[in-house]
Amino acid sequence: MMHKRIGPTPPAQPPANPGQPPPPRVGLRRRLAAAFRRFRAIALVALGILIAFVGFLLYKATEDPPRQVTRGDIEAVIQEHLESATPAPSNESLIFAMLAASVVTITTDDPQPGAPAGARGIGSGVIVDEAGIILTSYHVVQNAGTITIHYADGTRSPAVVVNAQLESDLAILRAAEIPDDVRAATLAPVAGLRVGDHVVAIGAPFGLSRSLSSGVVSGLGRTFREPNSGRNLTNMIQFDAAVNPGNSGGPLVNRNGDVVGIVTGLTNPKNEGAFVGVGYAVPIEAAGGAGGPPWY
Repeated sequence: MMHKRIGPTPPAQPPANPGQPPPPRVGLRRRLAAAFRRFRAIALVALGILIAFVGFLLYKATEDPPRQVTRGDIEAVIQEHLESATPAPSNESLIFAMLAASVVTITTDDPQPGAPAGARGIGSGVIVDEAGIILTSYHVVQNAGTITIHYADGTRSPAVVVNAQLESDLAILRAAEIPDDVRAATLAPVAGLRVGDHVVAIGAPFGLSRSLSSGVVSGLGRTFREPNSGRNLTNMIQFDAAVNPGNSGGPLVNRNGDVVGIVTGLTNPKNEGAFVGVGYAVPIEAAGGAGGPPWY
């Protein structure tokens, strides 16, 4: 059996109107809540910036003050960079180390007929035998009264001409005294030499002993006319390394440190004694006629 409630029926609620704005109090609460959310985000960002700034100030306050840079600091930095940037030795420096002890300076008294009393000539030479045999240019010792050999270690010795080959401007000297540590140079034929090959000339330009100049072979088989004698020297090595008075008789050396020629002169467009043009060297093969069998 079904029971029914007996009493007054509650009044029906009117349906909400979706297009009707909320009451004023509800809208205010919503606006306040949205404004608070925006303020909280801005406040958090500002707080983060403030904390970072305070941290920076604290770091700067505890940081050591900048130290003044001294001259010692600069020198230490420069020295460190120099030590780390030291380049490997060049091929020229290695050649010089090999040949320097084999090259001699030659001085002569009364080098030319009619020269003033006490006048001295100067040239270079290369030791080709440990017995004291020295190869040089003939015009360096031509008509010399006395010949003195100046070795790389500073010692000196008189010398005499034992053989000469005028057509090649070559002379063989024998020194009276030889240093204990004398070293003979290694000789090589010019057959393996090519135009463009690297060469160095070692000698005493202007009396500056143990000087090196560098260049390349600029020609082969040249003819050079000696300015004093008028003789034509043939089959010469032409090169562009600087040579000056005092270089004559010194060695022309290839990149392997072998002597391939003897410097004899230069061609100068101004007809002066200083280097402006190209140099010439007698091939080492020609030394066979000046001193017997070749040494290479």
